[in-house]
Order: sequence, then C-alpha cells, then structure tokens
Amino acid sequence: MISRVYSAALRGVDAVEVEVEVSVSGSEEPRIVIVGLPDAAVRESSQRVSSAIRVSPIRLADGVKTVNLAPADLRKEGPSFDLPIALAMGLASEEASVAVEEICVVGELALDGTVRPVKGVLSIALEARKQGRRKVLVPEANAREAAVIDGIEVIPIRNFYQAWCYLLGTESISPMILDRDTLFQEASSYEVDFCEVKGQHHVKRALEVAVAGGHNLLMVGPPGTGKSMLAKRLPTIMPGMSDEEAIEVTKIQSIAGLLDAKRGFLSARPFRAPHHTISDAGLLGGGSNPGPGEVSLAHHGVLFLDELPEFRRQTLEVLRQPLEDGQVTISRAAGSITFPARAMVVAALNPCPCGYYGDSKRECRCSPRQIENYRQRISGPLLDRIDLHVEVPLVDFRELSSTTEGEKSAAIRQRVIEVRSRQFERFVGSSTRTNAGMSPRQVRDHCRLDAEGAGFLEHAMEALSFSARAHDRILKVARTLADLEGSDAVASHHVLEAIQYRSLDRALFS
Repeated sequence: MISRVYSAALRGVDAVEVEVEVSVSGSEEPRIVIVGLPDAAVRESSQRVSSAIRVSPIRLADGVKTVNLAPADLRKEGPSFDLPIALAMGLASEEASVAVEEICVVGELALDGTVRPVKGVLSIALEARKQGRRKVLVPEANAREAAVIDGIEVIPIRNFYQAWCYLLGTESISPMILDRDTLFQEASSYEVDFCEVKGQHHVKRALEVAVAGGHNLLMVGPPGTGKSMLAKRLPTIMPGMSDEEAIEVTKIQSIAGLLDAKRGFLSARPFRAPHHTISDAGLLGGGSNPGPGEVSLAHHGVLFLDELPEFRRQTLEVLRQPLEDGQVTISRAAGSITFPARAMVVAALNPCPCGYYGDSKRECRCSPRQIENYRQRISGPLLDRIDLHVEVPLVDFRELSSTTEGEKSAAIRQRVIEVRSRQFERFVGSSTRTNAGMSPRQVRDHCRLDAEGAGFLEHAMEALSFSARAHDRILKVARTLADLEGSDAVASHHVLEAIQYRSLDRALFS
C-alpha cells in the first residue's frame, strides 16, 4: 500500500508544498529508504521516526519502507519532515484509509515521540492555505505563530501518537486562536522615549524627517553625544506595521529561528544593531543553506550600524544593492534565493579615530594621515545612498541638567503617520510606499521646483560636486519636508534644508 501525507519545504522566506509518499514492500530485512533529494538531517529522520513509532501502540509492517519526498528536484532540508514521514509510515503499515488532502503536517520528532518546534512554520501555513489545505498540524510551540494566518485551522500537536489519533478521528484537538489586535496594541508601548534625550533638537528634526520619508541617515559626532541613544528610539516614532508587513517580518524571523514561541508574532518594528566585526554573510545573508542576514532581519524596521568605519569596507559595499533595490539576492549553484531587505539604514561614526576632531573642548590627537585613512573606509557610492547627514555635537551642562521634558515620541509619531498617509495617497496604484522609494519618473512628477528652488539646487550641485544620485535624493528629502508642512508644492526653503542635510559629508570626506 502507498500512503501520502502533505508537508512543505522552505526556500528562502517562502515554502513549497511537498508530498510525503511511503510504500512498504516485503523483505526479510526491515529498513527505511528516503529518496527525493534529502539532506543529512532528513536522512537521519529514519532513526528518529523508528524510535518515536516504537514507543507508541502502532506497529510498523516488516519490509522495506520507501519514503519519497516529491518534487524530487527540490532539496529537502531540516528535521521538519519527521512527523509527516512517521504518519505516512503508520498509514502504510496499518493500511488505514484517511482523507489527508485537507491537511498539511510539519514537525520534528524526539526519540520518545515528542514533537519539537521547527523553523518557518508561518511560511508553511501560508503555503498550505495557498494549496487549499484547511488544516495544518504543527508542534505545540509553533501553534501561535501559524495561527496568525486567517482561513486555516492550526492544530497544536504535543507528540506523535496524539497526531495519529487526530488523523484517525479518535481524538479531538481544539485549534489555536490568536488575537492579533491585542498584540498590535502591546507593540505600541515602548520602554524608551524621545523625551528622555536632552538637547539635540536639530538631530531629532533630522530623525523625524528620515522616518517620515523612509530615508537613510548618517550621524557624525564625538563619543558620548547620544548617537546610539537616538537611534534606539527610532522605532518609537515609526508608524505601526500593517498586517501584511507584520507577517513578512515574522516570516523572516521564523526562518532565522529567532521568533519567540511565547508571542509567535512580531507586531513591533524590528531594530537590529550588528557588531562591526560581522561578516558579509552575516550582514547580507548566505551560508551553505542560505538564510537571511541582518539587513533582512531589519526588514520594515531599522538597521543601525554604529561605528561605521570600523566595519570592513568590503562588508559595507555589499549593502549597495539592498539600499537601492530593497532586496537581497543570494546566488548558488543550485539556484538563487531572494530575501526582502527594505530597512531604514541609520549609521553613526566619529569624525576621526580618537573621536574628537573639531571638538572645541577636547584635543584631537590623530594625524591628518590617520584621519584621512579612517574616513576613506567609507566609499563615496555608499555615502551617496544615504539621504541625510547630520552632525551630533556635545550637549552642554545646562541642557543635560534641565528638568524640562522634551517632546514625547507619541507626538512625533502622530506627525509621521500623517505624512505617511499623504504619501500612501500619492503613490496609490504603484509599489512605492514612501518618498525615499520614488522612481526617477515619480521624482519628476512630484518634486517640481520653482525658479528659486531650482537655482539653489543648481548652485549646490556645482559648488559641492553632488552626483546625479545625490541630486535625486535631495529632491526626495525636500518632498518629505514639504509633506511635514502639509504643502503640495516643494518650496525653495525645503530645497535649502535638504541640501544642508547633504553638505556634511562633503566637508568631512572631500
């Protein structure tokens, strides 16, 4: 008898349905043969499956059990096929007739039959719904994650025999139900707030502009001026994620194995701050079994690169494609995998190796050669892809000791939400969501300048030797500044402020 159970394999951040077929043939030597391009973890499942079934009341038929994972040309990786293989072997041995067409099964088995959690359950549930499956059997620890998806019943499974009884209809299991609205409400509260940052009013203004238009930002200043403190509070002024964005972010975290099983769903925007010793694969993604890197884990959130020149130059250069395209493509001999990477990049650096170049109170001890070498670690093309550059000076004692509370994150976030709403209406019908993502044609349509503004921009292009890419980014920032004022037209003072946000890098790096 040939039995069949449906499961799924992960490919990038998506899943592909897999048919688990089992055939039992008579033979004196009982053994399990797994075909269908399995990796080592899948081949080893035969031992886990045999032990899990052995401790249950089910008895396997004698002979060779051939397990086929179809489609055969798709590589199967990881232990998530243990449970579907065990159920398919049980059905073939018992010659039981069960309607499995409406069910998708996934889970790793322990030797005592306990079902352990696996990665990528959210993607698997999405694929099951796409294929018309009505139910998905998942490990109990993954049930909250899969329950995010509407239109499919999520059945939490503790052990193999419980799954077997449910499949035969002898045991009833209540589906997992998740209240997404409550999770979104919890995500709107933060432990930190912008009002805790003393002074730096012009930097806060730049951060508001950056978040409002989805622009990348660079902060330059000596140590202890609050660059990291400001960056960590950026998520508190960002608008809440939509259902679609939250599902995308949760999928990536699940694939990477970083999802908290107690929550099962990420409703707050991610904030990632990798150390400067990170490798290319760690930042961009990759490995023998390609997984998402930090830039993808920050999708729809913030990627904070502190001490930017301390990163290896080659590592920073791999950021060019994600900054431009909003996605990462990793190519291997077996094919290419694309991960989403539409993150807001915020970088911070000191003006020199010791950090005090240009400081009026502390003396810089770096030689001109050291300063030049330090700054040359950041390439011009990378700087061109960062829309705003802002100086973060030292805060004086009067501001630090002031008891006056600054503007709260909630007030800034409300302004950002209003600006994002204007952009949503502006770009309706296109894939663009923020001003930073405008195409050249959209820049021409929505960033028209009057004679005075065009004159200011022309003078800045000639005086500061801006590139064509910098020209377009100045216009995008000017469009965001106009949106913050509620203006339909981009005025000359918007252009001047946008130019001012681009002039710092020319003073430091030219």
